[in-house]
Amino acid sequence: MKFRQWMLVLLLAAVAAPAAFAAQPKARHVVLVACDGWGAYSLRKADKATIPNIAGLMSRGAWTLKDRAVLPSASAINWASMFMGVPTELHGYTQWNSQKPEIKPNLLNEHGIAPTIFSELRRQRPDARIDVVAEWGGIGHLIDRKAVDSYFLVPGKYEEKPNAIIDEAVRLIREEKPTLLAVCIDQLDHVGHGQGHDTPAYYKKLAAVDGYVGRILKAIDEAGMAKDTVVILTADHGGIKKGHGGKSLEEMEIPFILAGPAVKAVGEFDAAMMQYDCAAVIADLLGVEAPAGWRGRAYPQLLK
Repeated sequence: MKFRQWMLVLLLAAVAAPAAFAAQPKARHVVLVACDGWGAYSLRKADKATIPNIAGLMSRGAWTLKDRAVLPSASAINWASMFMGVPTELHGYTQWNSQKPEIKPNLLNEHGIAPTIFSELRRQRPDARIDVVAEWGGIGHLIDRKAVDSYFLVPGKYEEKPNAIIDEAVRLIREEKPTLLAVCIDQLDHVGHGQGHDTPAYYKKLAAVDGYVGRILKAIDEAGMAKDTVVILTADHGGIKKGHGGKSLEEMEIPFILAGPAVKAVGEFDAAMMQYDCAAVIADLLGVEAPAGWRGRAYPQLLK
């Protein structure tokens, strides 16, 4: 075979190589627990005895309270960035309750929205199990439902069924052992709007969320997944006073906590982290090649 022909064969082989082999997975499972309206400042102020599970993950993992939401007080915009790996001007969602992009995205997947961590995992690893459970219906417009195996929205008024979302998350972990499970909790934001952020009622609800985290950790252990699962805790935005709507750092700075056997126990790390980094971190953990248009960074220095 002539040299030119040989080089052409090599080039074609490289182009045809599936993206799934772009990187080796660092974890077999990722469980993302994301809370609407969870300000980072609350973890500095909270009595650690009331949040033992969150504090435990922080003590044996990596975390920052300086992750920044793309825009303060904007739910759909920030959930989209968390899932899509890009800021609002690229994914196109501009309103707090967007059901479709108000600005045409600069990149689209085969389902007509900006590529999500869910659609990229599905495309590159077709056999992956992907599940999403949520308390706010807006999540269903942002996750690319055609890419997930199941989408569970707590029926009716979720505040009347506060354990429903965790009951379903625990069931999925035990029965399905998902590759990626996203648990999207709205309860903190509900209290923040109704009774106020940084109030006794808010910290009481934060303690309840800690209990949910504890149930998830127990389910992971009981499912035999503890040795190869990474848990991520984060938020879409924070809040201040009763309701929210300003531009303060208290509303923009959110927690990002990463823990599991694949994560170095570095404790607090200082990085200019942005919300759209979350998708990139999950992609790196699961061996998924990030789309060329993503802006998020993976922070491999936090992983073993």
